[in-house]
Amino acid sequence: MRRIATEEAFATPEQMAAMEQAVAGGAHDADTPFWSMMWRGQSPFAQRVMRQLLDLEDERLTVMDAHGVDMHVLALTSPGVQSLHAPDAVALARRSNDLLAALIARRPTRFAGLATIAPQSPDAAAREIERAVATLGLNGVMVNSHTNDEYLDEPHYLPIFEAAHAMGVPIYIHPRGPSAGMAAPYRKYGLETAIWGYGAETGLHGVRILVSGLLDRFPGLKIVLGHMGEGIPYWLWRIDYMHRHGSGRPAMRRSVAETFRDHFIVTSSGMHSPEALRFCIDTLGADKLMWAIDYPYQETPGAVAFLDEIALTVEERAAFLHRNAERVFGIGP
Repeated sequence: MRRIATEEAFATPEQMAAMEQAVAGGAHDADTPFWSMMWRGQSPFAQRVMRQLLDLEDERLTVMDAHGVDMHVLALTSPGVQSLHAPDAVALARRSNDLLAALIARRPTRFAGLATIAPQSPDAAAREIERAVATLGLNGVMVNSHTNDEYLDEPHYLPIFEAAHAMGVPIYIHPRGPSAGMAAPYRKYGLETAIWGYGAETGLHGVRILVSGLLDRFPGLKIVLGHMGEGIPYWLWRIDYMHRHGSGRPAMRRSVAETFRDHFIVTSSGMHSPEALRFCIDTLGADKLMWAIDYPYQETPGAVAFLDEIALTVEERAAFLHRNAERVFGIGP
């Protein structure tokens, strides 16, 4: 059965250099401690991940072949270009997308790709979505949560939604460290990273989009969340209940639960738990789940072993491993 992994990261030397320069120039957001550790490369984890992020075809394909992974859906690693000044971010996003499209052209059966954009400049981001899909043939858009400590439900980011909806591609909301307003309590014990902060941050972003009423304007738009939905599926009943019994929020044509099921897709990236997968399938439906590894931050053998542990019907397994990804990202058979 075809295996499409749907949240797989890569980096470019130019991106890494730009991020290092931003930190040297005084940037000190919640992503800085992690990337400073990675750049120092003093741990085996950091050395492996940096090597594998920068490798596009050699070790990556060797690992994929060794474990029966047919395709990676690639995206520029978090935080993408979102920590850079707007003009630099716009230019680097464009070059990164050109590089990704060239890779896919060389390996069309092995790679698909999500466009990098610079939300710092929403109009330029919208134009890049149009170019990336219409000209480069990319399969969706990656946004690494907040930009300048703002979230996509703010009105000035509307062009991004309009462009993705018009082009018929999903927006993948990917984690980064918590925004400035929530970061401080996470810094103790290193909780700003994947152990807790990423999920809390990205779950907040997803809920803001969900309850903003924004999605009523875009009936066909899909939002993808990794890591089994960043906690939202487990809280969906309570979010829906409290939304119906609260006030002061935008009116919505559908309930929160209906809106989530209509618009959101969940991947298993970095969350290789059979129990969590079964809960999400039972809560959302088998057509709402996609397999992912979170390569290279999570290692491929564990993500593949997870497939052997889960009790799924043949139809559920096919949907999870490839059919949903083919539908959501427009990937050919």
